[in-house]
This record gives sequence, structure tokens and C-alpha cells, in this order.
Amino acid sequence: MSKSVTKYLSLATLGILATSVTPQLASAATTQSYGTQGEVTFTAGTDTTGPVDPQDPTVPVKPTEPDGVNPVGPTMPDSGLTIVYASSFDFGSHPVSNKAEVYNAAAQKLDDNTTRTNYVQVADNRGTFSGWNLKVQMTDFTTADSNLVANGHGTLTGATVTLGDAEIQGAGTANPADISSATTVLTPGVQSATILGATAGHGSGNSLLDFGGKDGATKDTAIKLSVPAGVAGAAKYTADLTWTLDDTPVSYTHLTLPTKA
Repeated sequence: MSKSVTKYLSLATLGILATSVTPQLASAATTQSYGTQGEVTFTAGTDTTGPVDPQDPTVPVKPTEPDGVNPVGPTMPDSGLTIVYASSFDFGSHPVSNKAEVYNAAAQKLDDNTTRTNYVQVADNRGTFSGWNLKVQMTDFTTADSNLVANGHGTLTGATVTLGDAEIQGAGTANPADISSATTVLTPGVQSATILGATAGHGSGNSLLDFGGKDGATKDTAIKLSVPAGVAGAAKYTADLTWTLDDTPVSYTHLTLPTKA
């Protein structure tokens, strides 16, 4: 009897001991960190994508001149800043008028026979974000017709060109130009104010100025030639436009900003 009791007590004692033992948790794993680096170096770019679509700058295009010839593409200078493309303007053929007239330039033609806004495109691959500015100057409209020249009417005296509905198209870059002129009137022999530009910190990649809006809504009427009465002879007249780009950033102190009413 005592043996059985002893055995029972021993088992009970073991049970109590077993339930009273606290399990030992494993120690937390040791965490170690190790630093590495990623590195990349950029230099001033010397390649250009060539002209791009003024309504979708991610798409390369081939503009044509009014005579149907494809313009020669630019070579990116070592500086990495260049004018990639600027439209030539075709004001059409019209009968001589006895009153002042305004003629619209045709929209920019592409080699696939579609049209876009007339535009100018600047590429800045310098990687300096130091800004730039673009201006334009026009000569007189003159004719090679010897009779008109001899009669003193070889020039469209008083004619001006208006570049209107201008909007910056910067969809092809995260950092487009930030200064533009919505309307610029070109008087022969007078350089315009900045027509497209970038303040310091802006204007990298492709920046376009679309004449006729970014969506091309007024592409057929945005650029106008105004001719006074009595100056046009029955001949072809041409003018040269010189677009000048320099690496001087546009400063807000040189601009006339609109005031609130």
C-alpha cells in the first residue's frame, strides 16, 4: 500500500514540476547592415533627336519646307545647346489688292502630308540647368523682279509678321522652358524680345514653342502677314528670319508681367 501511494505521490510531484517549468525563448537573431553605393556620371550631350511632333514631342517627325524639301537636320554643338528646328512660313498666293490685307501662314507640313502647328524647337543637353533665351529677327520682304526693283517697289514697305497663339510645349521633358511670348510682332530689322526662354534651373531637354496652341487648335490662323495697301507688286516676295539662341538665362526682372485687375 505504501509503495503505491509513494508512486502516486512521485508522479504527482513530477506533474507539478513539469507544469511549473517556464520554457526558455530562443534569443533574437542578430541584425547586421552593410552599405553600398550606386554611381552614374553624365557629360554634356552631343546628340539630338531631331525635330519632334509639336503636338506630341515624344514622337520624331520630318517637317518639310513650303517648297516640299526636307530641311537638313542640325548638328548638336559640343556645348549641348542648339536650335533643332524652326518653321518657315508660307503665306500663299494672292491677287494684288487695293487695300490693306492680312494673310495667314499655312500650317507646318510633315512628310506624311499631315499638318501641325508652326513651331520652333530648342534642345538643351548641357546638364547645367543654367538657362537660355531665344530671339528672332526678320528682314524686309523683297522681290527679285527687276522691273519692280527699278520702279522702287522691290520691298513690301511696312509689312509685318505676327506670331500669335504661342504656347510652350514641354510634354517631352520633365523640365521645359518657362518663359514665352504669347504674341510677337516682327518688324523688319528689329530683333524681338525673348520669344522662348528658360530661367536658371529650367529648360533642359526639348522645349517647343507652338504657334497655334499646344493642341494645334489655331494652327491655320496663328501666324499673320500684314501688308499695307498699295505696296505689293505682282511678284514673289521673300523675307529671311534669323533665330538667335544664347546661353544667357532669362531673368524675371527683364519681363513685364501681367498685373491682376
